[in-house]
Amino acid sequence: MRQWAPSGALLAQPVEITSTTVQRGDIIQVGGRACRVSNLFQLPQGAKQLLFESGELLTMHTRTRLLAVRMLRRR
Repeated sequence: MRQWAPSGALLAQPVEITSTTVQRGDIIQVGGRACRVSNLFQLPQGAKQLLFESGELLTMHTRTRLLAVRMLRRR
């Protein structure tokens, strides 16, 4: 079920992410802490290294699947 939101509002929606679909701004819970992706670095064989706003790094391999919260703009 979709919730009503005013035009132009931001909605937080949970999404499954992989190394190919992760985006800057995604919020991933790691060790009980919410971490926002601030930058991405491409690694060999399709892996990506995520830099969080806190300065921590996380490497996602091609088979890694995580749940994230993504802010979507509602038209």
